[in-house]
Amino acid sequence: MSSFPSSEPTYIHGSLPREQRRLSVLNELLNSRSLAALDVRFGDRVLDLGSGLGQLSRGIARAVGRKGRVVAIERDPGQLAAAVRLAAAEGEDGLVDFRAGSVAAPPLDGGEWGTFDVAHARFVLEHLSDPRAAVALLARAVRPGGRIVLEDDDHSLLRVHPRDPDLERLWDAYVASYERLGNDPRIGTRLTGLLVEVGAEPRRSDMLFFGACRGARSFEPMIGNFRGVLEGARQSLLDTGSASEPDIERGLAAFDRWRGLADAALWYVTCWAEGVRPGS
Repeated sequence: MSSFPSSEPTYIHGSLPREQRRLSVLNELLNSRSLAALDVRFGDRVLDLGSGLGQLSRGIARAVGRKGRVVAIERDPGQLAAAVRLAAAEGEDGLVDFRAGSVAAPPLDGGEWGTFDVAHARFVLEHLSDPRAAVALLARAVRPGGRIVLEDDDHSLLRVHPRDPDLERLWDAYVASYERLGNDPRIGTRLTGLLVEVGAEPRRSDMLFFGACRGARSFEPMIGNFRGVLEGARQSLLDTGSASEPDIERGLAAFDRWRGLADAALWYVTCWAEGVRPGS
């Protein structure tokens, strides 16, 4: 979960403390589902590209155990520093090999390429102008028969009830801001195609549910995350001409009214695709 776009990024949310807090809560909401789907084995060697705050990376490291290894790569120095601090605060410094580096040139030495059992990226590809290049690097990082696992969004899949036109217009503007930056807000449903393009063999596609209705324990933190996404994208919305300041304020006000409704419900998913590098 990261600030890792393009060959060099155009991450629209930034990495201010408010955004780091949002991402930390998002990790708490999603990581158990991602870890269950990832299904790493004891002793696996795992590359986590675009590791953000490192909470998922550490979860993977706990799963692979002392005989396994996790290399987590993050471009943004603020995110990386926060990941190291969080690990130390929870007594897990040294559990993950955190490295600073770009998606265009991951800091792996010559002996590491082609040795990982799993290469993983979550919420990375949607921010890239050339996602295929990133997937090709992930495929190159794993051994023959190793797994490439992609998790990402198709923002067009969001559904809310009751519908609100001002809220929906703001979400549509948010999606448009990705496109105007040259990125792909619908990449989640293209993930198997990207695997094929880089010569990997798709083995699994899935969707991990991310939503709730009012009254569910997870509703407020999930809804807070979506509001944080929209608030955090304010500057990008303005810079790309996707929405004006009054449009943004009208949409956020609609969001706040909607979240108080007794029948408010939100449906969203993280798209999942898994492939293997050919070979035995």
